[in-house]
Amino acid sequence: MEKTTKDFIFGLRPVIEAIESGQTVDKILIKKGLTGDLVKELYKAVADYKVPLQHVPIEKIEQITKKNHQGVLAFLSAVEFFDLDTIISDVFSEGKNPFIVVLDQITDVRNLGAIIRSAECAGAHAILVPTKGSARIGADTVKTSAGALYHIPICRTDALPNQIKNLKKSGLQIICGTEKTEENYYNVDLTMPFALIMGSEEFGVSPEIMRLGDSFAKIPINGKIKSLNVSSAASIIMYEAVRQRLIM
Repeated sequence: MEKTTKDFIFGLRPVIEAIESGQTVDKILIKKGLTGDLVKELYKAVADYKVPLQHVPIEKIEQITKKNHQGVLAFLSAVEFFDLDTIISDVFSEGKNPFIVVLDQITDVRNLGAIIRSAECAGAHAILVPTKGSARIGADTVKTSAGALYHIPICRTDALPNQIKNLKKSGLQIICGTEKTEENYYNVDLTMPFALIMGSEEFGVSPEIMRLGDSFAKIPINGKIKSLNVSSAASIIMYEAVRQRLIM
């Protein structure tokens, strides 16, 4: 069954025009080995506007559409992306302590949407995701977030470790949600400016990101199953931040 075209477009010229007109393109799939003048024009637009691009076999594109795609397909984002540094500066200017949620390798769109929904309800100031290695922010994310995606700034970065280092320089504490610590989440100070890092269910927070952590927070598990769904775990820690900030 052919997927809906409401969140992607295809064809060399339509994709180039979408980029140059300012539409927020999540990423582009291009057939490996594709050449020609229009292809060169596409590469220039991709470079100028810093759009993520992935070279794929033709079969990958044809799993999505068999129409006249010319070897190119672009996924459109459901939202505009924001500049995280500007958001943090604005939050500090308002006399508040930034509360940022960073998602490392969250590839399941249902988990992504659920975390966004909880973050918006908890009053987080922004969500940060990597350009690569994250679930795509499209129509399914809007649905699974119950529309919260439209009410919280989404930021993305090509280099997540570097952006986290920038957060530290801005005065935010980096708190990693992980079972690989003895510190329970309710003993971690969440009233200060901080970024909560949550990793994938399979791998957790990546080692490179863990090395940047200032504090580590685990959720006690008393049952036989050793871990919670990542969206549930994120909600618990985020609402501990709400609790702590309410009683400041």
